Amino acid sequence: MSHAVAITVSERQKAILEEWVRSRAKTPAQLIERSRIILMSAEAISNAEQARRLGVNHQRVQRWRTRWANRSEHLQAAEREGVTDKDLAALLRALLTDEQRSGAPSTFSAEQLTQIISVACEPPSDSNRPVTHWTPRELADEVIKRGIVETISPRHIDRLLKGGISARTRRSTG
Repeated sequence: MSHAVAITVSERQKAILEEWVRSRAKTPAQLIERSRIILMSAEAISNAEQARRLGVNHQRVQRWRTRWANRSEHLQAAEREGVTDKDLAALLRALLTDEQRSGAPSTFSAEQLTQIISVACEPPSDSNRPVTHWTPRELADEVIKRGIVETISPRHIDRLLKGGISARTRRSTG
């Protein structure tokens, strides 16, 4: 098992992180969890123990601990330069926010996805389709014909109906 990365947290940083943990109503859950990880890491609590306490995978703890360690010098430099508490909080928030992921943004709006699912719930015979059950090809053709979307592949329809709406799609559609 690898050694956990040692991290340091200044008093100002600690105060901001602790405030986020206390302000549950105003702070996103992810930011609270990540703040706890950093605070426990600063106390030299192992990744495995943090994971147990927080009910998360130890790799999540390791990821945020390592990211903090990699940006620690940047934070210290900002404090030495006299950054305000508000700006320091913005730096900490940016550090503890998910990085942009690769891949194309969602192509369809929540309304379009709802309409596609609605069509899938209708009997194909209502749309004069010569099938008893929707196939991805038939459904793709129908939603394009109705003008719900300009284009959609049968494979995308299949993934949508088999797996539902992904977390990434939910974020981008509200």
